[in-house]
Formats: sequence, structure tokens, C-alpha cells
Amino acid sequence: MKVLFVYPRFQRHSQAHPELLDYVPMNEYLGSPSLGFACLAALTPAHWEVEFRDDRLAPADTPTDADLVAFSFFTAAAARAFALGDYFRAQGKRTVAGGIFPTAMPDETQPHFDSVVQGEGEGVWQQVLCDAETGQLQSRYEATACALAALPLPKVSLYVDREGPGFAPDDYPVQLSRGCPLSCHSCILPLSMSKTLREFPLAHVVGQLDQLAKSGKRACLTEDTSWLPGKGNRLLSSLFDHLIANGQQARVSYVGISMPMILATPLSLLLKARLAGVDMFYLVGGFDPVTQRAFTGEDPRALARAHAAIAKCREAGIEPYTSFLYGQDQDDEGTVDRMLEFAATSGIKKAEFAIFTPYPATPSWKRLVAEDRILTRDWGLYNDANCVYRPAQLDPAQVTQGYLRLWREFYADKRHFLAASSQERTIQF
Repeated sequence: MKVLFVYPRFQRHSQAHPELLDYVPMNEYLGSPSLGFACLAALTPAHWEVEFRDDRLAPADTPTDADLVAFSFFTAAAARAFALGDYFRAQGKRTVAGGIFPTAMPDETQPHFDSVVQGEGEGVWQQVLCDAETGQLQSRYEATACALAALPLPKVSLYVDREGPGFAPDDYPVQLSRGCPLSCHSCILPLSMSKTLREFPLAHVVGQLDQLAKSGKRACLTEDTSWLPGKGNRLLSSLFDHLIANGQQARVSYVGISMPMILATPLSLLLKARLAGVDMFYLVGGFDPVTQRAFTGEDPRALARAHAAIAKCREAGIEPYTSFLYGQDQDDEGTVDRMLEFAATSGIKKAEFAIFTPYPATPSWKRLVAEDRILTRDWGLYNDANCVYRPAQLDPAQVTQGYLRLWREFYADKRHFLAASSQERTIQF
């Protein structure tokens, strides 16, 4: 038996707006595929042969001898995934789809695949394979939250062994936890991975790091939920202690965090992160009370807190690679100027800019659907580079122009710095 994993391509920022490559003076970075395939490959029985196709690198719609074709995709890749699902079914292949979009929109996904998995796929994957073997593949599988301690290490060799021209990422994601108890307006994590924050055992996290190190790769710790006070802080602290004690400081390229979490985290833990080799934070913005209010021009306290968060990063010796989200209801014609002024006065050297996108099944999506403000369900446009809804104070054209202006003006005076920067790999369009 053979399973083919397919990672569908999606339109990136520079494909939606090629002028970005003129504005931003650095090489475009092609990140690794979803970690989901590597997790499933690790659970695939030995009598199943595994093949992987990355549709970003070469078209995946070519014949295969696989018995089952498995997809995992998020919203921006949904339209391409549907086309690929239709293609393989026309070839007589059985297909199964999972990931963020199928979990959020199973009924929209179902017509293009024989089977849809909702939730964390590891819990049902071996059942899916067994059913495929016996010709009893079900149309729907509903997976519950996994017991993380029982999971094997992701099989990252699925990706690393395929590296070559056009695809050789410096880092790969490492998971510390799953789930989140918060209800941020644009996040699907509580739905796709439950509202309970569940930690991987430290040994599992270290194992993920070890296998990347053996391949000459570094880790990116993208889950800002790991900084939530309590369990998340304890796991990070233990991990940093391990890295420091074992002299493995170079193994982490960047760590995800947000401004409120920086402000809530003891400086001692941030300093420990620096000692462990963390020299860059990926600072997520636009989802929290600080960054939602700081650039309205009406909340000086939020603006002061945003400055304090950047200053605290610097006090810890960690560079804040900052992500700005533009085009929300609170944004007006002056927001772009206020964001640029904040970036300049706080001394941010590296930033990225995204257009607010109401992703399916998130609280924002549900509210905007109810208010009849969704402009399109062309899922290929749901990539943070297009305005797909009607904002309260701006029209979509203004949002697009403001987004492009943010990129253009922020990087206008940073060519010298970025040309000399060893961290240019982390910009993704």
C-alpha cells in the first residue's frame, strides 16, 4: 500500500503584489511545509510506502501509483486543494483531506474528497489507513484532541530529504504545545486544537530539536501560546535551561510572542531565552488589545504599552521582528502613518505587514458573515494580502494601497541594514 501526501500551493504576498519584491531588499524566503504531514508520516505503518509532493515546487497534479492521496491545507490553499482533489479522484484515487480549512469548513471541502478529517489527524490516521485498505473509507472522521505524550517525533526527513534548489529552509517548526484557552477574534486554534493548552513533554521537544540539529537545521518556535503564564512559561523555562546547559544555543532561530505576553513575562525569562540563543522574537500583532488600540490615535496608554514591549525586548537583547495587521474596523486613513511613526520611534529594524483577513469559523468570520460584510469566498485571496471584507472606515482599495505603502515606506531606509543582516531568511511574503 502507498500513501501520497500533497501540500497544495497558495498565492503568496509577492505573487499577489509583485511590486513587493522591489520594495523589500532581501531574498524571498520559502518556508517549510506544514508539520502535519511529518506527524502523520511518523504514525504510518511500515507496510505503507510514503510519497510527498510539495505543490509549491512542482505541480502535484501528475499521475501516481498511490492507493490513497492525503491533503492538509489552510484557507489560502483551499481552492488549489479542491482542484487537486478533483484531479486525483478523476484518476480513480481515493482521497482524504484534513488541516485547518477542512476542520473549519467540512461541508465546503467534502465534495472534492472522498473523506474529510476534522481536528487533530493523528488520533484517527491509522483508522483512516485501515479503512482505506479494506475499502471502507468513511466520508467523515472527527478527531478529538490527542494525548501529546503518546505521539512519536514528527518524521521531518519527509521534507529535509527532498531539499534542493529552490527549497532549503534554514529552520523548521518545532511544537511545544497545542490548544489555547483564549478566544482571539481571528484565531481558529481553539476550534482546530481545542481550548485546552496541552504541552508536549520536554523530552519530546528536545527530540524534535535533536533531529533537526542532525540535519543541520534550526528550529522556529512559532506558538506564542507557549508564553501564556503558568504551564507555557514553565515549559519554555525548562527548555531554555536545557539549551544553556548543553551548549545548544544556536538551535533556535526565532520564537513567536505578542506584546501583551512580553509585558506579562518576567524579564528573567526573556534574559534566559537570550542566553539560550534566542536573538529574534517573531512579534505577532493585531490580535491583542495592545496592538488593536495602539495605532488608533485615541489610546495613548496602549501606544505606551506597545513602546514598552519593544523596549523590553531590547532590554533582553532580543530583536523584535514585528508583524503589523492593517485593515481592521478600528483602522482609518491615519493608521498607516501611526504605524510607520511607531516603527520609526521604537527603532524596529524588521517588520512585516498583513491585511486583516476573517478566516472561516473564527469569531471575526462569524460576526462579519452575520453582518453581510464578506466580499468574496475566493479562498485563494485569503492570504493576508487582499481585502476580502468591507471594513468600517476604509474601502478595500484604500486597505490595499495602505498595505503596500507600509511595506514600501518602512523598508525605504533599511536597505543597508538588511543587506548586511544574517537574518534576512525570516521574511516571508
